[in-house]
Amino acid sequence: MLSFDGQVAVITGAGRGLGAAYARELARRGARVVVNDNGTSVSGDDRSPVPAEQVAGEINEAGGIAVATTDSVADAAGGRAVIDAAMEAFGRIDILIHNAGIGRAKWFAEVSTADIEPVLAVHLIGAFHVIAPAWERFVAQESGSIITTTSAVGVFGQRRSSVYAAAKMGVIGLTRTLAQEGTPHNIRVNAIAPVAASRMAGEVYQHLTPMVPPERVAAAVVALAHPDCAVSGEVISAGGGRISRLVFGANQGYFSPELTAEEAAVELPRVCGDSELIAVPGCAMDEVDLIRREYPELADQPMRAR
Repeated sequence: MLSFDGQVAVITGAGRGLGAAYARELARRGARVVVNDNGTSVSGDDRSPVPAEQVAGEINEAGGIAVATTDSVADAAGGRAVIDAAMEAFGRIDILIHNAGIGRAKWFAEVSTADIEPVLAVHLIGAFHVIAPAWERFVAQESGSIITTTSAVGVFGQRRSSVYAAAKMGVIGLTRTLAQEGTPHNIRVNAIAPVAASRMAGEVYQHLTPMVPPERVAAAVVALAHPDCAVSGEVISAGGGRISRLVFGANQGYFSPELTAEEAAVELPRVCGDSELIAVPGCAMDEVDLIRREYPELADQPMRAR
């Protein structure tokens, strides 16, 4: 059994659904847990302390240890307050799971600034707000695990989800960059792309809904959070008992040292129709290195990570 004895986990959006499942499972395995949730509706309205307090109460009644916070990660002060709560209650933090999110499904033509800003503030900017103060602690103690939350909607797209998709793809860029920066400090950073029945998902999973409870995602998150896990910089899809790696790869493409617009126009359909990957870059310069490989005179000069 994976044990979290002595570990402290902070989970945002932990008052319901996925976050609550993460909190309960980590607590069951010995972690002390900070349950953060400001109790809003799916659209981000109507705050309430009840969800966070209820989940923390359930954990404590079951013999675990948890405290509740209702600060919002949508602003920097709220994000820092969430981490401060862990330090005040338990004196340390080992795991941060940023799960908080809101959703406003609209066709792109219907989207307004009033829709864009709140969604980005929680999903993407909120990730910065809560990770930054945790990062300070992780660097100081030379260890830590961060799990962000992305979505297949961000990776592959979905109608009526432009703002949500943009936020979730931004989370992937943040995750992979922090994984690279965190390596020297023994900080692991991964993203979970959950497939689970939840308030936000509604009826999206149709007849599959009974097969995708939050607990099946929690299994993957707990494994990623454990200090013995060596995985970092990955995007893991989890749901219904299935886990997989979502990859961002490059195909062979087309090369011409004097590429013209006319050549590109001819070759683009073929390049975009080629599904055979030749590389899964670990960072941006790995992808740039595929260009370098086309020049024989640079054969012994691989691109270096910045």
